[in-house]
This record gives sequence, C-alpha cells and structure tokens, in this order.
Amino acid sequence: MATVEKMPMLAEGYEKLQLQVRQLKTVERPQVIDAIEEARAHGDLSENAEYHAAKERQGQIESQIADIEDRLSRAMVIDPATLSGDKVVFGATVHLLDENDKKIVYQIVGETEADARVGRISYNSPLGRALIGRSVGDEVEFSAPSGDRYFEIAAIEFK
Repeated sequence: MATVEKMPMLAEGYEKLQLQVRQLKTVERPQVIDAIEEARAHGDLSENAEYHAAKERQGQIESQIADIEDRLSRAMVIDPATLSGDKVVFGATVHLLDENDKKIVYQIVGETEADARVGRISYNSPLGRALIGRSVGDEVEFSAPSGDRYFEIAAIEFK
C-alpha cells in the first residue's frame, strides 16, 4: 500500500486552497450545471456544442475540486514563528548574498504559495532543495534555467 505524502504549507496557503475549493463548489459548479440544463433544452445533444463545452467544463471543475481536496487532506500546516534553529528549514526566511554581494531574501514555502517575484520559493524548487539543511556562512550552488548560480547564506530568520 502506498504511503500518503504530507504537503507542508503555511496557514496562508491552506486558507487560499480552502477559498478556491469553496469558489469552485458554490459558484462555478452551479453555473456549469445551469449551462448544461440550458443546453439540454435546445434539443439534440449529439450536435450541441454548448452542451459538450459545458460538460467538458464540468469535468475540469470536478477534477480541480478533487485535486485541491487531496492537497488539503495531505496538508501539514507549519507556522514559521514556532520554529527556531541554525539550519534552513521549511518556513525559514533566508538572507542570501549573490556573486556580486547583492542581497536577496527568500522564504521557503509550499508549492501552492511559491512566487519568486515576492520572495517566496518552493521547498521543491532547485534553490529551495539546495538551501534546506544549510547554515549561515554556507555557500550554495544550484542550477537555474539561466545557468549555475552561487549564493552565500548571510542569515536565517523564522517569522
């Protein structure tokens, strides 16, 4: 029997997923059901493009709901403020220096919360995997789409 892998995420990411599934169930699912009923009223279903499009959208919605509910059931919500230590772990905010001593700050988060533009990277990303378990002063090398990158860990915070 396969083991169910837990998905670490922040409380913010968990709430975001709950809102998405609620939106799908209470707004989008009823809308597509209404669209199917309306398309059925137009007669012959075999040549009814509206009906087929609505049924396809219904399948997409049900698939999204199942996927999000699976993530929620496997969620392991972590509050970074309760963490401490001298190693990079999930939820840590890491201050890095690049090759030119330019400061960069990233928080290690779950896949659903990741957005590098706002300084949040997934623990599963190449940089996230390279940082996990490292300490202040460690040099980190990882392969990015733009080529190999090097960073030094300047500080680790839990907030």
